[in-house]
Amino acid sequence: MNKNILSIFILPLLIIILSACQEQSSAEDKYEEAKKNYQNDPENPDKLIWYGRRTAYLGDYENAIKIYSDGIEKFPNNPRFFRHRGHRYISIRKFDKAIKDFEKAAVLIQGTENEIEQDGMPNAMNIPVSTLHGNIWYHLGLAYYLKHDYEKAFVAYDKCRESGNLDDNIVSSTNWLYMIQRRIGDLDKANQMLDPIKMEAEIIENFDYHKLCKFYKGLIPIDSLATTGEDTPSSDAVKYGIANWYFNNREKSKAKIVFEEIVQGTSKFSFGYIAAESDLKEYY
Repeated sequence: MNKNILSIFILPLLIIILSACQEQSSAEDKYEEAKKNYQNDPENPDKLIWYGRRTAYLGDYENAIKIYSDGIEKFPNNPRFFRHRGHRYISIRKFDKAIKDFEKAAVLIQGTENEIEQDGMPNAMNIPVSTLHGNIWYHLGLAYYLKHDYEKAFVAYDKCRESGNLDDNIVSSTNWLYMIQRRIGDLDKANQMLDPIKMEAEIIENFDYHKLCKFYKGLIPIDSLATTGEDTPSSDAVKYGIANWYFNNREKSKAKIVFEEIVQGTSKFSFGYIAAESDLKEYY
Protein backbone atom coordinates (compact mmCIF):
# COMPACT_ATOMS: atom_id res chain seq x y z
CA MET A 1 0.00 0.00 0.00
CA ASN A 2 1.21 3.49 -0.82
CA LYS A 3 2.71 5.09 2.29
CA ASN A 4 0.93 8.37 1.60
CA ILE A 5 -2.43 6.60 1.56
CA LEU A 6 -1.51 4.86 4.81
CA SER A 7 -0.63 8.13 6.52
CA ILE A 8 -3.67 9.98 5.21
CA PHE A 9 -6.37 7.42 5.95
CA ILE A 10 -5.24 4.57 8.18
CA LEU A 11 -3.15 6.31 10.83
CA PRO A 12 -5.76 8.96 11.74
CA LEU A 13 -8.38 6.21 12.02
CA LEU A 14 -6.13 4.19 14.31
CA ILE A 15 -5.53 7.24 16.47
CA ILE A 16 -9.28 7.81 16.81
CA ILE A 17 -9.88 4.15 17.73
CA LEU A 18 -7.07 4.12 20.29
CA SER A 19 -8.30 7.38 21.81
CA ALA A 20 -11.85 6.02 22.11
CA CYS A 21 -10.56 2.83 23.76
CA GLN A 22 -8.53 4.86 26.25
CA GLU A 23 -11.52 7.07 27.08
CA GLN A 24 -13.74 4.03 27.61
CA SER A 25 -11.11 2.37 29.80
CA SER A 26 -10.74 5.56 31.84
CA ALA A 27 -14.52 5.87 32.27
CA GLU A 28 -14.76 2.27 33.42
CA ASP A 29 -11.90 2.73 35.89
CA LYS A 30 -13.58 5.82 37.35
CA TYR A 31 -16.86 3.92 37.60
CA GLU A 32 -15.21 1.09 39.53
CA GLU A 33 -13.55 3.60 41.83
CA ALA A 34 -16.84 5.42 42.47
CA LYS A 35 -18.64 2.14 43.12
CA LYS A 36 -15.98 1.05 45.61
CA ASN A 37 -16.05 4.44 47.35
CA TYR A 38 -19.80 4.18 47.78
CA GLN A 39 -19.69 0.58 49.01
CA ASN A 40 -17.13 1.60 51.63
CA ASP A 41 -19.28 4.52 52.79
CA PRO A 42 -22.93 3.84 51.83
CA GLU A 43 -24.37 6.61 54.02
CA ASN A 44 -22.40 9.31 52.22
CA PRO A 45 -24.68 11.14 49.74
CA ASP A 46 -21.75 12.56 47.75
CA LYS A 47 -20.35 9.10 47.08
CA LEU A 48 -23.77 7.81 46.07
CA ILE A 49 -24.20 10.74 43.66
CA TRP A 50 -20.85 10.00 42.02
CA TYR A 51 -21.63 6.31 41.78
CA GLY A 52 -24.76 7.26 39.85
CA ARG A 53 -22.96 9.80 37.68
CA ARG A 54 -20.18 7.39 36.73
CA THR A 55 -22.80 4.76 35.90
CA ALA A 56 -24.58 7.25 33.63
CA TYR A 57 -21.34 8.24 31.90
CA LEU A 58 -21.04 4.62 30.76
CA GLY A 59 -24.47 4.95 29.13
CA ASP A 60 -26.20 2.75 31.70
CA TYR A 61 -29.02 5.19 32.36
CA GLU A 62 -31.50 2.69 33.77
CA ASN A 63 -29.12 1.61 36.52
CA ALA A 64 -28.13 5.22 37.16
CA ILE A 65 -31.81 6.01 37.70
CA LYS A 66 -32.03 3.10 40.16
CA ILE A 67 -29.02 4.43 42.06
CA TYR A 68 -30.54 7.91 42.28
CA SER A 69 -33.84 6.39 43.38
CA ASP A 70 -31.99 4.64 46.22
CA GLY A 71 -30.51 8.02 47.08
CA ILE A 72 -33.96 9.60 47.20
CA GLU A 73 -35.10 6.92 49.64
CA LYS A 74 -32.08 7.56 51.85
CA PHE A 75 -31.95 11.34 51.47
CA PRO A 76 -35.45 12.51 50.48
CA ASN A 77 -34.66 16.18 51.07
CA ASN A 78 -31.47 16.28 49.01
CA PRO A 79 -32.30 18.03 45.69
CA ARG A 80 -29.25 16.64 43.91
CA PHE A 81 -30.74 13.17 43.59
CA PHE A 82 -33.89 14.54 41.94
CA ARG A 83 -31.74 16.76 39.70
CA HIS A 84 -29.58 13.87 38.46
CA ARG A 85 -32.41 11.37 38.15
CA GLY A 86 -34.42 13.91 36.17
CA HIS A 87 -31.50 14.38 33.80
CA ARG A 88 -31.38 10.67 33.08
CA TYR A 89 -35.15 10.49 32.62
CA ILE A 90 -34.59 12.98 29.80
CA SER A 91 -31.93 10.67 28.36
CA ILE A 92 -34.43 7.80 28.13
CA ARG A 93 -37.23 10.10 26.89
CA LYS A 94 -39.41 9.94 29.99
CA PHE A 95 -40.08 13.66 30.02
CA ASP A 96 -43.05 13.67 32.43
CA LYS A 97 -40.99 11.87 35.06
CA ALA A 98 -38.13 14.28 34.46
CA ILE A 99 -40.42 17.27 34.98
CA LYS A 100 -41.74 15.80 38.21
CA ASP A 101 -38.21 15.32 39.53
CA PHE A 102 -37.00 18.78 38.56
CA GLU A 103 -40.09 20.43 40.01
CA LYS A 104 -39.41 18.62 43.28
CA ALA A 105 -35.77 19.70 43.19
CA ALA A 106 -36.85 23.30 42.56
CA VAL A 107 -38.96 23.19 45.72
CA LEU A 108 -36.12 21.73 47.75
CA ILE A 109 -33.65 24.47 46.76
CA GLN A 110 -35.94 27.30 47.79
CA GLY A 111 -34.17 29.50 50.31
CA THR A 112 -30.86 27.65 49.92
CA GLU A 113 -27.53 29.01 48.78
CA ASN A 114 -26.46 28.03 45.28
CA GLU A 115 -23.38 25.84 44.84
CA ILE A 116 -20.98 24.92 42.06
CA GLU A 117 -21.44 21.45 40.60
CA GLN A 118 -18.22 19.61 39.98
CA ASP A 119 -17.79 18.29 36.43
CA GLY A 120 -17.59 14.59 35.79
CA MET A 121 -16.17 15.35 32.35
CA PRO A 122 -14.10 18.50 32.91
CA ASN A 123 -13.68 21.18 30.25
CA ALA A 124 -10.29 22.08 28.79
CA MET A 125 -9.57 24.55 31.60
CA ASN A 126 -10.87 22.19 34.31
CA ILE A 127 -13.07 25.00 35.67
CA PRO A 128 -16.68 24.03 36.52
CA VAL A 129 -19.13 26.54 35.06
CA SER A 130 -22.48 25.18 36.22
CA THR A 131 -24.33 25.27 39.52
CA LEU A 132 -26.91 23.12 41.26
CA HIS A 133 -29.68 25.72 40.95
CA GLY A 134 -28.75 26.51 37.37
CA ASN A 135 -28.76 22.86 36.33
CA ILE A 136 -32.13 22.23 37.94
CA TRP A 137 -33.74 25.15 36.09
CA TYR A 138 -31.87 24.41 32.86
CA HIS A 139 -32.97 20.80 32.69
CA LEU A 140 -36.51 21.58 33.83
CA GLY A 141 -36.74 24.10 31.01
CA LEU A 142 -35.43 21.51 28.57
CA ALA A 143 -37.95 18.90 29.72
CA TYR A 144 -40.80 21.38 29.24
CA TYR A 145 -39.39 22.35 25.84
CA LEU A 146 -39.27 18.72 24.74
CA LYS A 147 -42.96 18.49 25.67
CA HIS A 148 -43.55 21.69 23.63
CA ASP A 149 -44.78 23.53 26.72
CA TYR A 150 -42.98 26.70 25.77
CA GLU A 151 -44.47 29.05 28.35
CA LYS A 152 -43.25 26.91 31.26
CA ALA A 153 -39.95 26.28 29.52
CA PHE A 154 -39.40 30.04 29.26
CA VAL A 155 -40.03 30.59 32.98
CA ALA A 156 -37.54 27.84 33.88
CA TYR A 157 -34.80 29.13 31.58
CA ASP A 158 -35.35 32.66 32.83
CA LYS A 159 -34.70 31.40 36.35
CA CYS A 160 -31.67 29.55 35.04
CA ARG A 161 -30.21 32.75 33.63
CA GLU A 162 -30.87 34.53 36.91
CA SER A 163 -29.07 31.80 38.86
CA GLY A 164 -25.55 32.71 37.75
CA ASN A 165 -23.57 35.48 36.12
CA LEU A 166 -20.81 33.55 34.35
CA ASP A 167 -20.82 34.12 30.61
CA ASP A 168 -21.16 30.38 30.05
CA ASN A 169 -24.43 30.41 32.00
CA ILE A 170 -25.66 33.50 30.17
CA VAL A 171 -25.12 32.14 26.66
CA SER A 172 -26.50 28.65 27.36
CA SER A 173 -29.73 29.92 28.90
CA THR A 174 -30.09 32.76 26.38
CA ASN A 175 -29.88 30.30 23.51
CA TRP A 176 -32.99 28.53 24.77
CA LEU A 177 -34.79 31.72 25.84
CA TYR A 178 -34.44 33.08 22.31
CA MET A 179 -35.56 29.85 20.63
CA ILE A 180 -38.55 29.53 22.95
CA GLN A 181 -39.81 33.03 22.19
CA ARG A 182 -39.42 32.32 18.48
CA ARG A 183 -41.50 29.18 18.92
CA ILE A 184 -44.11 31.19 20.80
CA GLY A 185 -44.06 33.69 17.94
CA ASP A 186 -42.88 36.78 19.79
CA LEU A 187 -39.95 38.06 17.70
CA ASP A 188 -39.60 41.29 19.67
CA LYS A 189 -39.29 39.47 22.98
CA ALA A 190 -36.93 36.93 21.41
CA ASN A 191 -34.64 39.74 20.33
CA GLN A 192 -34.85 41.30 23.81
CA MET A 193 -33.49 38.05 25.20
CA LEU A 194 -30.29 38.69 23.24
CA ASP A 195 -29.48 41.95 25.06
CA PRO A 196 -26.70 40.38 27.22
CA ILE A 197 -24.96 38.87 24.19
CA LYS A 198 -21.72 40.56 23.16
CA MET A 199 -19.25 39.80 20.38
CA GLU A 200 -16.60 38.96 22.95
CA ALA A 201 -17.25 37.03 26.16
CA GLU A 202 -15.28 35.07 28.74
CA ILE A 203 -16.41 31.63 27.61
CA ILE A 204 -14.83 28.55 29.14
CA GLU A 205 -17.05 25.81 27.80
CA ASN A 206 -20.20 26.88 25.92
CA PHE A 207 -18.55 28.26 22.79
CA ASP A 208 -21.21 26.88 20.45
CA TYR A 209 -24.08 28.45 22.39
CA HIS A 210 -22.20 31.75 22.24
CA LYS A 211 -21.79 31.42 18.46
CA LEU A 212 -25.49 30.62 18.06
CA CYS A 213 -26.52 33.62 20.14
CA LYS A 214 -24.24 35.88 18.10
CA PHE A 215 -25.82 34.50 14.94
CA TYR A 216 -29.34 35.13 16.26
CA LYS A 217 -28.31 38.70 17.05
CA GLY A 218 -26.87 39.24 13.57
CA LEU A 219 -23.28 39.60 14.76
CA ILE A 220 -21.99 36.71 12.64
CA PRO A 221 -23.28 34.99 9.47
CA ILE A 222 -24.85 31.56 9.34
CA ASP A 223 -21.84 30.27 7.36
CA SER A 224 -19.68 30.72 10.47
CA LEU A 225 -21.74 28.01 12.22
CA ALA A 226 -20.54 25.23 9.93
CA THR A 227 -19.68 22.09 11.91
CA THR A 228 -16.78 19.73 11.29
CA GLY A 229 -19.04 16.85 10.29
CA GLU A 230 -18.25 14.91 13.45
CA ASP A 231 -21.11 13.44 15.44
CA THR A 232 -20.86 15.08 18.85
CA PRO A 233 -23.26 16.71 21.33
CA SER A 234 -21.61 20.02 20.47
CA SER A 235 -22.20 19.67 16.72
CA ASP A 236 -25.79 18.55 17.40
CA ALA A 237 -26.37 21.72 19.41
CA VAL A 238 -25.22 23.89 16.50
CA LYS A 239 -27.19 21.90 13.92
CA TYR A 240 -30.30 22.11 16.07
CA GLY A 241 -29.92 25.87 16.40
CA ILE A 242 -29.65 26.18 12.61
CA ALA A 243 -32.63 23.89 12.06
CA ASN A 244 -34.64 25.84 14.58
CA TRP A 245 -33.73 29.08 12.79
CA TYR A 246 -35.11 27.67 9.54
CA PHE A 247 -38.21 26.36 11.30
CA ASN A 248 -39.00 29.71 12.88
CA ASN A 249 -38.38 31.59 9.64
CA ARG A 250 -40.95 29.62 7.66
CA GLU A 251 -38.45 27.34 5.99
CA LYS A 252 -39.75 24.14 7.52
CA SER A 253 -38.59 21.93 4.66
CA LYS A 254 -34.99 23.06 5.27
CA ALA A 255 -35.48 22.58 9.00
CA LYS A 256 -36.69 19.03 8.44
CA ILE A 257 -33.57 18.18 6.44
CA VAL A 258 -31.34 19.30 9.32
CA PHE A 259 -33.52 17.66 11.99
CA GLU A 260 -33.28 14.39 10.07
CA GLU A 261 -29.53 14.79 9.65
CA ILE A 262 -29.19 15.10 13.42
CA VAL A 263 -31.24 11.98 14.20
CA GLN A 264 -29.32 9.97 11.62
CA GLY A 265 -26.21 10.61 13.71
CA THR A 266 -24.84 8.63 16.62
CA SER A 267 -25.14 11.09 19.54
CA LYS A 268 -28.55 9.76 20.54
CA PHE A 269 -28.44 11.23 24.01
CA SER A 270 -27.36 14.77 23.16
CA PHE A 271 -29.93 17.48 23.82
CA GLY A 272 -29.84 18.57 20.18
CA TYR A 273 -30.60 15.01 19.06
CA ILE A 274 -33.45 14.58 21.53
CA ALA A 275 -34.94 17.98 20.61
CA ALA A 276 -34.74 17.21 16.87
CA GLU A 277 -36.36 13.84 17.48
CA SER A 278 -39.15 15.50 19.48
CA ASP A 279 -39.77 18.17 16.83
CA LEU A 280 -39.95 15.62 14.02
CA LYS A 281 -42.62 13.71 15.93
CA GLU A 282 -44.58 16.85 16.79
CA TYR A 283 -44.45 18.86 13.56
CA TYR A 284 -43.79 16.51 10.65
